[in-house]
Amino acid sequence: MTQERLDREIIAMRVARELQDGDVVNLGLGIPTLCSQFVPEGRTVVYHAENGVLNYGPMAEEGEEDADLTNAGGQFLAWVPGMAFFSSAESFAMIRGGHIDVSVLGALQVSERGDLANWMLPQRGIGNVGGAMDLAAGAKRTIVAMEHVDKTGAPKIVRECDFPLTGKGCVSLIVTDIAVLEITLGGLVLKETAPGWTPEEIQAETEPTLVIAPDLQEIVL
Repeated sequence: MTQERLDREIIAMRVARELQDGDVVNLGLGIPTLCSQFVPEGRTVVYHAENGVLNYGPMAEEGEEDADLTNAGGQFLAWVPGMAFFSSAESFAMIRGGHIDVSVLGALQVSERGDLANWMLPQRGIGNVGGAMDLAAGAKRTIVAMEHVDKTGAPKIVRECDFPLTGKGCVSLIVTDIAVLEITLGGLVLKETAPGWTPEEIQAETEPTLVIAPDLQEIVL
């Protein structure tokens, strides 16, 4: 039987649980951008974008798009009180100065030690690093949101990245369509599973050997 995988919105919703009240958060392209839709009630999260926006909210509703108001991925943002605008130079100074609490990024590969590769597919010979290297180095915490395997079924969580690296040892948590995993000095810890998935089935799609958390549970939203 084919196991059901969590959709992109559910991955983003689970990542949003990690964001604490008052955090300054940068969201990468793809699944990470969806996190701004799912801030837990009662929490204030200040979102930052490399193109020079701070304190933005959810994406704009259809028909309310403003061509001058986008995130770094070109998606239209809704106006919210307290938004601030500045140059990309100032935006990157915030990243490099250590003022970003959490960076949520997509990935092509993550190693068991938290090395991140997310900017180039070698077989295609193309890539765009954007602000990913700065964020991997400058953010206080980096969370990866991605599918567990690639389109061919090959594991994206590997022992060693063989794609060009974005950063070394920068990832602390991985949230995928089947699991939540924490990178620790003692190994890659399986903390949560998607409904219906066993640790053995998740291990079969993961290259490194998993450490099973003693309080392993299903993903909580």
